[in-house]
Formats: sequence, C-alpha cells, structure tokens
Amino acid sequence: MASPTSQQPQQINVTDLDLPQLVDVKKQLEEELSHLSNSFTQLKQAQAKFKACVENVTEIKPSNQGKTILVPLTNSLYVPGKLCDVENVIVDVGTGYYVKKTRTQASKHYEAKVDYIKSNLETLQETIQKKQDNLNFLVNVMQSKLQTETAK
Repeated sequence: MASPTSQQPQQINVTDLDLPQLVDVKKQLEEELSHLSNSFTQLKQAQAKFKACVENVTEIKPSNQGKTILVPLTNSLYVPGKLCDVENVIVDVGTGYYVKKTRTQASKHYEAKVDYIKSNLETLQETIQKKQDNLNFLVNVMQSKLQTETAK
C-alpha cells in the first residue's frame, strides 16, 4: 500500500466542475501561462546574449593586436585600452568565476550555451502550447456551461 504522499494526484474532468471552480482553474492556468511566457522571454534574451558573445569572440583577430578598444567598466562606462592578447579571452563561467580560454574554446563554450538554451526553449514552447490548449478547452467548457445555464 502506498503512503498518501507518494500517490499520484487525482485527475478531475473539468466538465464535472461548476462555473466558480472553472473560473479558479482558468485563473490558475492564466497565471501559469504568464509565468512560462516570462521564462521563455528571459531564455530568449539569454540566448541572444550568448550569440552576441560568439560574434564578439570572432571579432578578436591577430590583425587587431595593438589596436585601441573600449573596455567596459559598467554597462555605460568605458575606458580606452589596447588589445595585447588576441589568442586568449577571459570567460565569465558564472557565479563570479572567470576562466582564461582560447578564442576557439570560448566560441565552443558560448555555442554550447546557445544550443542548451535552444533545447530548453523548444521544451518550454511545447509546454506553453499545451497550457494554451488546456486554457482554450477550459474556456469552451465554460461557454458551454454558461449557455446551458442561460437556456434554463
């Protein structure tokens, strides 16, 4: 016999619910959809950031050695600097850790991040679509129940 905490959640047919319960379920689905959509947007932004990193690494070429560049101190404050090492870059690997990598290693690192996010985006897109389908079905059930009640 399974313990109460390990049991699967019971499935309820939404057509058996009354209108106030359907409204609550609809509200919950809308909140979930909003949260998932926000997560999707944030992942897209992170993917764009990593794609930009791949492009920026390709801009570091031996022919640019010794050229003046702008070095960011903050998002809006830059100082001039000279590019002295065109073979290596410092990569932010997260949580305040930085690693010296070759340009090729850095490109591979960021491309792997882009691919990882892409797979997560695809999974999230499927989940969002399923939630949207559930919401549409729920709205149809609610409309049907409203029509039935008004016909009485």
